[in-house]
Amino acid sequence: MTHADDIVRYGVIGTGMMGIEHIENVNVLEGGVVTAIADTHAASRDAGAAAAGSDVAVFDDHRDLLGSGLCDAVVVASPNHTHADIAADLLETDLHALLEKPLTTGVDDCERLIALDAERSAHAITWMAMEYRYMSVTAELVRQVRAGVVGAPRMVAIREHRYPFLAKVENWNRFTEKTGGTLVEKTCHFFDLMNLILTERPHRVFASGAQDVNHLDEIYDGRAADMLDNAYVVVDYPSGARALLDLCMFADATQEEQETSVVGATGKVEAFIPSNTLRVGRRGVHGLGGVEQRQVADDRIAYQGLHHGSSYIEHLHFIEAIRTGAAPEVTLDDGYWAVAMGVAAHRSIDLGRPVELAEIMSADMMNPYPTDTADAAMNGAST
Repeated sequence: MTHADDIVRYGVIGTGMMGIEHIENVNVLEGGVVTAIADTHAASRDAGAAAAGSDVAVFDDHRDLLGSGLCDAVVVASPNHTHADIAADLLETDLHALLEKPLTTGVDDCERLIALDAERSAHAITWMAMEYRYMSVTAELVRQVRAGVVGAPRMVAIREHRYPFLAKVENWNRFTEKTGGTLVEKTCHFFDLMNLILTERPHRVFASGAQDVNHLDEIYDGRAADMLDNAYVVVDYPSGARALLDLCMFADATQEEQETSVVGATGKVEAFIPSNTLRVGRRGVHGLGGVEQRQVADDRIAYQGLHHGSSYIEHLHFIEAIRTGAAPEVTLDDGYWAVAMGVAAHRSIDLGRPVELAEIMSADMMNPYPTDTADAAMNGAST
């Protein structure tokens, strides 16, 4: 076990955009250092080495990194379609693991990794990277819901209106085959937030979506890009609560990229990103246009990066769990459900009907939400 006064040595597998994000966060993380990187792509290896510094060991095969003895913890940030096999190799070691979203591109591989993780040493932490949970204003929204401001939450609405997919190595993110599809690759974050807010697992998904604007004229090796660029997804929960995702990836001209609202019988809470604005309205106290509004910040953030400082806060919690032996705040089971919801949404679009989660998930994997750990990620932000 790593002691509180020890340096935690990180390896990073996959040093594209998200891998570099993790390296830059660890560079400013007290008690953390990147000692090894691995990537099959030469330019990405060079970029990772430049970000990590001259003392980093560089590998072109992730298995060499895993066997090097240079790391205590390993981040997997490689392309989606490589997650399953790389994570499987990692989970056969006793190294601490931080696995980027989505866990895999489909439910079968998720279940395979969960089974491998169950065989790991109790001292090896396996953490699902869901950095949107750690965005300051989103974490505050969850705290307000937990405090009872809205009463029992009945409706969750999440809107992401943003720019198209960025360019990635060999354009892997232009294809459903390699990403799992837009509603796995992009929006598993939001499905995870729905479950976190409602402290439930869903039973039904109904979706409508298409590729209407983006990447229509992009052809790679004779194949047309096939990623959806807009969708509505309705998610039903056993309690009768429901959630809505509104995704548009050709909405560059917008004020707020992300908007989350939670409504119950006694009020409504809203969070807006990137302005980090929180709005709280209490029925019988506030009227239309007269709700409380304030900015939310987390003074622990030492690196803003690409996700408004949330990746840094995630690493703070991860390294603390390594040092104390605490359970992971976000589990592979959380990642599995987020993938399954995305898979169900794509199937719903293809079939033109609602899809039950029981149609695509193993019966013995449909566990209730672990409410005893639901608040763990929410600690620490300030206003």
